[in-house]
Amino acid sequence: MNQDQLKQLVGRAAVDYVTPGQIVGVGTGSTVDCFIDALAASGVKVAGAVSSSERSTQRLLKAGIPVLDAAEVTGLTVYIDGADEIDGHGFMVKGGGAALTREKIVADLATKFVCIADESKLVPVLGKFPLPVEIIPMAAAQLTRRFAKLGGVATVRAGVVTDNGGHILDVTGLSIADPLAFEAEVSQWPGVVTVGVFARNKAQVCLLGGTGGVKTLTF
Repeated sequence: MNQDQLKQLVGRAAVDYVTPGQIVGVGTGSTVDCFIDALAASGVKVAGAVSSSERSTQRLLKAGIPVLDAAEVTGLTVYIDGADEIDGHGFMVKGGGAALTREKIVADLATKFVCIADESKLVPVLGKFPLPVEIIPMAAAQLTRRFAKLGGVATVRAGVVTDNGGHILDVTGLSIADPLAFEAEVSQWPGVVTVGVFARNKAQVCLLGGTGGVKTLTF
């Protein structure tokens, strides 16, 4: 199977984690697009969705799924989203689609995070994928210097403005051996809106698509 087929496979598998009548948290990206399409085709009727991006909101509405504002709900049973990397503990790097801030907000509402990804995203240590960090634009140079002290090379993602009006730094050259500590530290730096390490809001389940089908990892 090619990568598109694997995305469709895990997107369909994620529908099993959705209970009829509930409000579901929905992430962002091409794999999540497959989940939205699968949910719409499944006949499972949900009360609505809380979306992490304008992209997902438009796809949900087109599929006939009501979209609620995060302020309208006090909690979610499940949040379904992809990842750029995931390790053996359920810690992730996210934000390749520049929606990491809203993704982290919606993930924080949910009791269970179900990650959907293909097997290439499973890594022993986070950091091979460039780490996205949403920032206040005026802090770009200062934050670039701070990442350099950690051995990272930070580059502003050209032409990208987030749904929140922020910019994205992509940081290469990192090896994130302690994701919880790294997330806590970088989150405190002035000018950082959100760091794309999801350790506090890690996955409890990962549906990993591969040549043998979907493997379920639990953390």
